[in-house]
Amino acid sequence: MRITSMKAFFFLSLLFFAGPSMATDTIFPGQALSGNQTIRSDGGTFELGFFTPGNSSNYYIGMWYGRLPTKTVVWVANRDQPLSDPSSSTLQLSHDGRLVLLKESRTEIWSTDVNSTTPNSTIAVLLDNGNLVVRGRSNSSSVLWQSFDHPTDTWLPGGKIGDSNHGKGKIVLTPWRSPENPATGIFSVDVGPNGTSHILLWNHTKIYWSSGEWTGKNFVNVPELDRNYYVKNFRHVKTENESYFTYDAGVPTAVTRFLLDYTGQLKQFVWGEGFTQWTIFWTRPTLQCEVYGFCGVFSSCNNQKEPLCECMQGFEPSVLKYWELEDHSDGCVRKTPLECGNGGNDTFFVISNTVFPVDSENLTVTTSEECEKACLSNCSCTAYAYDNGCLIWKGDLFNLRKLQDDNEGGKDLHVRIAASELVETGTNTTREKATTEKVTWILIGTIGGFLLLFVPDLRKATKNFSEKLGEGGFGSVFKGTLPNSTVIAVKKLKNLTQEEKTFRTEVSSIGTIQHINLVRLRGFCAEASKRCLVFDYMPNGSLEHHLFRKDSKILDWKTRYDIAVGTARGLAYLHEKCRDCIIHCDIKPENILLDAAYNPKVADFGLAKLIGRDFSRALTTMRGTRGYLAPEWLSGEAITPKADVFSYGMLLFEVVSGRRNRDLLEDGTDDYFPTRVVDVINRGDDVLTLLDSRLEGNATMEELTRACKVACWCIQDNEKDRPTMGQIVQILEGVSEVGTPPMPRFLQNLSGNPADGAINFQETSSEA
Repeated sequence: MRITSMKAFFFLSLLFFAGPSMATDTIFPGQALSGNQTIRSDGGTFELGFFTPGNSSNYYIGMWYGRLPTKTVVWVANRDQPLSDPSSSTLQLSHDGRLVLLKESRTEIWSTDVNSTTPNSTIAVLLDNGNLVVRGRSNSSSVLWQSFDHPTDTWLPGGKIGDSNHGKGKIVLTPWRSPENPATGIFSVDVGPNGTSHILLWNHTKIYWSSGEWTGKNFVNVPELDRNYYVKNFRHVKTENESYFTYDAGVPTAVTRFLLDYTGQLKQFVWGEGFTQWTIFWTRPTLQCEVYGFCGVFSSCNNQKEPLCECMQGFEPSVLKYWELEDHSDGCVRKTPLECGNGGNDTFFVISNTVFPVDSENLTVTTSEECEKACLSNCSCTAYAYDNGCLIWKGDLFNLRKLQDDNEGGKDLHVRIAASELVETGTNTTREKATTEKVTWILIGTIGGFLLLFVPDLRKATKNFSEKLGEGGFGSVFKGTLPNSTVIAVKKLKNLTQEEKTFRTEVSSIGTIQHINLVRLRGFCAEASKRCLVFDYMPNGSLEHHLFRKDSKILDWKTRYDIAVGTARGLAYLHEKCRDCIIHCDIKPENILLDAAYNPKVADFGLAKLIGRDFSRALTTMRGTRGYLAPEWLSGEAITPKADVFSYGMLLFEVVSGRRNRDLLEDGTDDYFPTRVVDVINRGDDVLTLLDSRLEGNATMEELTRACKVACWCIQDNEKDRPTMGQIVQILEGVSEVGTPPMPRFLQNLSGNPADGAINFQETSSEA
């Protein structure tokens, strides 16, 4: 036994010898640790001071093994608040007994947060088991704070995991973000809900590994624990105030520790006799890709490849420098935004032989094609799979794992990306090239991805323009059908003198503008002096038809409010999201079309560019338009997007009332509705009196009030007082609040003679 003891002593002497020893293990009141100064535990096993990890330029207060040739940090104080200059920073005891870390400006960035009632009565001591304690100077048993109650990523022998009265809460391990960044990582080691098992968590919510219940000897899922000779006295301690697990080192000639690695794996490391580096003795989960979310969002994990993590096609690392440091927790982001919410096209690419991400939803469809269509129609759907049923995923995709090629358990996952991204990567065939030969009777080529048509083709599609859908100041609209049975709407533009090349350029520009609340341009015709535009057909016609015509379906309040919000989103896209700001210039119920589900689509956007200098003259002579024009149209001031905001406000009034703003009341008296709304809002009267009587009061009061207030703000005389369309969307969606609007001056002028005043902003007798 004596020979063994001497051998152990000799080994530890060699193992732990590294540089000069410090004279103290204690920080006393009035002393401070700064620069390269350290304190060392009484036996020299642990040392505490400032350090910088790897090639980082940041500094931290940390604790490491004092006699190992490799600096292995086991605890960090200011892990989330690094320092830049240790020489001007200090670790010291405050007057009230706390251990505090002060940076260059003497600002406190970390402390033990436990006070002493007696000034200057505490000391900080680094113990030989790696526990830093703040205790009474005259009473060593009076421990006010200890690092064992606040571990970082390392569980030392004698340390705890569980619930501690000293720490006033749970004691958990959380990893570093990367080997060079000790900031709090996304994973954690905690105890299970019943307090008798260990669990690994992602983001403190998702369990991805469990030790199983404690049997008194080992854990159900870790039966090898009782054969782990580097650990002894592994036990569960439960008192009136505490419940935790702890253990002791099992071999006196070896150093051991449990580490929650930045990889999300719980590992046991050993440095034994004759070792020249740390050796991993035990790991759970065994495979890296079994760690939930290790590669972050929109990334796949492959145990057979290096590096393990790879962004999905169409995605790139969220923060490249973090990925280079092996920190994948922020995952990947799209190279190109999805086009669904903007009215554009999305498509899918296939990841084969995968284990599906978590949190899928089941849909009741019978074919893969129906599953794909269902996902495409939902802008929140980011992926789908058809495997004896339809599965879809919404939001971020987590925990996608690639399997070996010979593994028959893998499935195909279809991940949504912008169609343009798929074309650019060359995964699918590129867009069809324009052809110089006429194919059947409809397609002679494509310009910018749009159908280029001849007049005879359109005559055949529209049955010689026989079914007119409507007529406006810029031309008539006819219904048509393509050979593949696709129903279209063809607008024949009139009084257009642009040359063909300019027209094609402008149309191509308009055609790239795609949003779910904008009518989509499908093609055009430019032959001789004829100019036509081809759009998607909207089966439910215009908002004007449903609001004002007696033979139409009465729209309930929910549908009306959804139409108001959708229209605002479409205009906000035109104003704020396009490469060049697009001012619609003619917002009115006739230009809000409704698809089969009554989703609103703003029509005729971009016509101001096509019509050019004659656009203003056309507007001011157009029946049904002048009632929506902002004052600046008639005063000659510059036209900005706020002109559309004014028109939107006038439209919103009519959505609420279900009638034109200046329609006569039943008793024959004139009543300018916007004036009524402002009066009711400012007096605080019941807004239900403003609602379309056909709805019989069935409306959400909060939404109705919001809509009325927004409409009043939209028609303010000074455009600077009007909100932007983006702000309107936020208000209508309940994200932002809106105050009480003032009475516009032009409405005040109507109080003497409403009929005379209102006519200035209403219809003229001119024909469209």
